[in-house]
Amino acid sequence: MIPIKDTIRSRSFPLITWLLVIVNVLVFVLIELPLNQSQLNQLIGTYGVTPDLCAAPILKGLSLASIPGLGVLFQGCAIPLITSMFLHGGWVHIIGNMWVLIIFGDNVEDRMGSIRYLLFYLVCGVVSGLTQAFVAPTSQVPAIGASGAIAGLLAAYMIFFPRARVVTFIPLFILPWFVNIPALVFIVIWFLLQFFSGVAALGGAASGGVAYWAHVGGFICGLLLVWLFAGRSRNPPKSYPDEYYPW
Repeated sequence: MIPIKDTIRSRSFPLITWLLVIVNVLVFVLIELPLNQSQLNQLIGTYGVTPDLCAAPILKGLSLASIPGLGVLFQGCAIPLITSMFLHGGWVHIIGNMWVLIIFGDNVEDRMGSIRYLLFYLVCGVVSGLTQAFVAPTSQVPAIGASGAIAGLLAAYMIFFPRARVVTFIPLFILPWFVNIPALVFIVIWFLLQFFSGVAALGGAASGGVAYWAHVGGFICGLLLVWLFAGRSRNPPKSYPDEYYPW
């Protein structure tokens, strides 16, 4: 399923959403693309979240009597947990992530407010990286990409706008098929695909280069924290004019 657009129009300009898109694209075009493969591997190894460097030392050394292993977390993960969100593995990777961010991020930003939205995005991204690291603690494959943070935005969108419709492209042999799917249904199906793909990939960092558990972790983080970041001062209507009502 490929989302094309949603039916909720943002009531304000999504400044942070577009800044995130611009930063991600600039990092990819100006920093990643000019590197040869060896240099790129070194960049990703340094600034991506490598589970073996992040979680494994903690899991091996942590005990009830001693907590020095937590220092390893900050030495091996603190910077990569942030920088990994702005690195991508190719054109398909970054275009896919930025496309979903543009479709769903503007409405979540509109609902939360720009500052809370940015903090929410970053927290979900950090939790997604930690989730991937602790699920596959011995893996030496770095996890990169904005998809874990975006998964948190999808969770927030599902809570805020469950009746919105997502215009979705479904490849059906050689015929294009466009359908309007309720956001709740679309996002739940997406999450279940990530979860069961992650279960099937247990024992490795990723399956086909996809860090499914990062998606799961970011999504669950979004579900748990969405109302904390929604803020009490904003009182949006219970529904938007473009939401869909007849089920």
